[in-house]
Amino acid sequence: MSALDLKTLEAAAQWYVTLSEQADAAQEAHRRWLASDPRHALAWARVERLQAKLGQVTADIARPTLKNSRLKRRAVLKVLSILLAAGGTAALGLQAGPWRNSLADRRTATGETLALDLPDGTRLVMNTRTAVDVNYNAEMRQLDLREGEIWVETAPDSLSRPFAVHTPFGSVRALGTRFLVRSDGAGARVGVLKHAVEVRPQQTPSQVVRVEAGQELDFSATSAGKPGALAKGADAWMRGQLLVSDWRLDDFLAELSRYHAGYLGCAEDVAALRISGAFQLHDIDTVLDNLGGSLPVRTRRLTRWWARVEKR
Repeated sequence: MSALDLKTLEAAAQWYVTLSEQADAAQEAHRRWLASDPRHALAWARVERLQAKLGQVTADIARPTLKNSRLKRRAVLKVLSILLAAGGTAALGLQAGPWRNSLADRRTATGETLALDLPDGTRLVMNTRTAVDVNYNAEMRQLDLREGEIWVETAPDSLSRPFAVHTPFGSVRALGTRFLVRSDGAGARVGVLKHAVEVRPQQTPSQVVRVEAGQELDFSATSAGKPGALAKGADAWMRGQLLVSDWRLDDFLAELSRYHAGYLGCAEDVAALRISGAFQLHDIDTVLDNLGGSLPVRTRRLTRWWARVEKR
């Protein structure tokens, strides 16, 4: 498979979607594409081996819908993700996680937030470095949170479809609610602002934990903890703020680094210093420069992408 590059696989994905939409009209052009380069035939052979999985991508998308260019592009990217998963990304020099996240329906860059109205009237706000797929059909309303953090306020649904957020560690089912979900490499967390949710770890779905308004819960793929008090200011990022109370400095900088492009850390001899306050996320440089006003530290910078807080 080393002969295949990303461009060729993407073209094969495009052809799969095109043929699903207009098989007869595109057949001759598709044959010419196959004959024009041996790599095209290799890529299409991978498509044919994966027909069962690929059929799931377009089976529930009506052909008139595919004429919408944005939805058609979404289908192409989902096909491409399956082709890459089957053949591995190492031969293409791609990191699997970041590449898969780049295929998400919606994503935000470092320091960016995005507010969306979903088809049923549900409100979704995405925090920094977040990737989400939106999957609605006749039976369910579902968000796949690949990574990052979201705020959700569900709307009543005329079809009475359940609403759930799926993460790599498990699912969160809304019970008519407003809530936060965060997922990273270490695990996931849900915080409830209104009504309640149910959490099911991925590998132990029979373990159902109800989380009420004013509570938060950490969970992994194998287990869920016990609900505790929701941290004050858990949704402050929606107002461009980070609120902390008696945090360790290294924990504070780790959280701040989610909104900072590049490296942000501290020396070991200042890591345990404590910090409290409200900090503006849109101006990380000023936050770092002002640390010396309350702590015996200074910020050393090598480039705009590298900053380290050290003892003054």
